[in-house]
Amino acid sequence: MEQVIGRLSAGRISYCLPRALGNSWYAARATDALLDGTREQLGLSLDYLRGLIEDIRDVGGRHKPLVLGGFSQGACLSLEYAMKFGPWNGAMVNLTGCRVGQPSDERPFADLDGLPVYLTGSDQDPWIPVSAFAEASEALGRARAKLRCELFPGRPHQASGMEVAALDAILADLATGSRPFGRVAA
Repeated sequence: MEQVIGRLSAGRISYCLPRALGNSWYAARATDALLDGTREQLGLSLDYLRGLIEDIRDVGGRHKPLVLGGFSQGACLSLEYAMKFGPWNGAMVNLTGCRVGQPSDERPFADLDGLPVYLTGSDQDPWIPVSAFAEASEALGRARAKLRCELFPGRPHQASGMEVAALDAILADLATGSRPFGRVAA
């Protein structure tokens, strides 16, 4: 809460950055191989997130943009949600995230069709190594996301002021009807 939400200044826009009960969406590390138990926990978390998003869309209106995102495990869950259920009208913000599992694991893959995605990482993060960040970047590129990636040298496992400012800018763009990261050529 204090790392991201408490530092946002974008007004006149609603957003949801879901938080897991007990601060965990699944028990394994994001970069561990997907075992049956982790797949089950991840599936339940994705179902919960999908229900939450449906509830938000029912109240706020399906035509309004949705920004889905998170930090660390929440970023990983958001990325998995996009690869299973994307794209949508809006954007995705993954502060220190990667795909859950190993490249050899069977994982969902969606055509994100230009969905604006902000993905960050650090060369010093003990939970999301640079190799996992790079693999997520490649997967999002293959999924045709409109991708902005930033790797922050020496940053510990936390959201930096620059990352929060980027999320604020994305929210501000959507609040004014602009597409994050500029216009896409038609």
